[in-house]
Amino acid sequence: MEKVYVGKTKNVYRLENGHYLLQFKDDVTGKDGVFDPGENQVGLTLAGSGRAALTLTQYFFDILKEKGIKTHYVSANLDDVTMEVLEAHPFGKGLEFIYRYKAVGSFFRRYNQYVTEAQDLGGFFEVTLKNDAAGDPVVAKEALEYFGVMTEAEYATIAAQTKVICDVVKETLAAQGLDLYDIKLEFGKTADGEIMLIDEISGGNMRVYKGDQYIQPLDLTRMILENL
Repeated sequence: MEKVYVGKTKNVYRLENGHYLLQFKDDVTGKDGVFDPGENQVGLTLAGSGRAALTLTQYFFDILKEKGIKTHYVSANLDDVTMEVLEAHPFGKGLEFIYRYKAVGSFFRRYNQYVTEAQDLGGFFEVTLKNDAAGDPVVAKEALEYFGVMTEAEYATIAAQTKVICDVVKETLAAQGLDLYDIKLEFGKTADGEIMLIDEISGGNMRVYKGDQYIQPLDLTRMILENL
């Protein structure tokens, strides 16, 4: 097993069978000690957050599998806090695909002249570059095409898949009295050109509320598991 990447919230290893192993860490994104999935830096360490992230990822990936939605997920080991995944390469130097149901976080900070906080957005899709130095800026579809990061058809495929996946997550949470405000996903492409969901779906990459109360990632995992 060879370590090939050290990330903010997980390490990545190459396995002998051609798959990869993701090792989840207890670091979460945020600023000044406050969790924020929209931030591009590690803001704090929460004991147990890695296991919680893996638990929810396994839960949601299993739901998506039942619905015939392709992901890179193969298996998970909660004791080792690791997940085996298929090989799929990110687009360009890394993109995040964000789906927003409410105007909060960085979206509200950017557009507060035009929206009120927590205003309904009806499902707003946007793409950001994974570029810490630049603050993970929003990137236009035309720029992605111009620089050869992805084709127009690939962009359309991912936009459509993002809506389907996020609506599944939102409906799953709604059944437990929870409201998804926004969520960020990542997609990759296999050697034969197949596009699939990669990385994770956890409390660390979404904002979930119960009424007007924000639910912390660890609490979200506990609340979902209690209702299973």
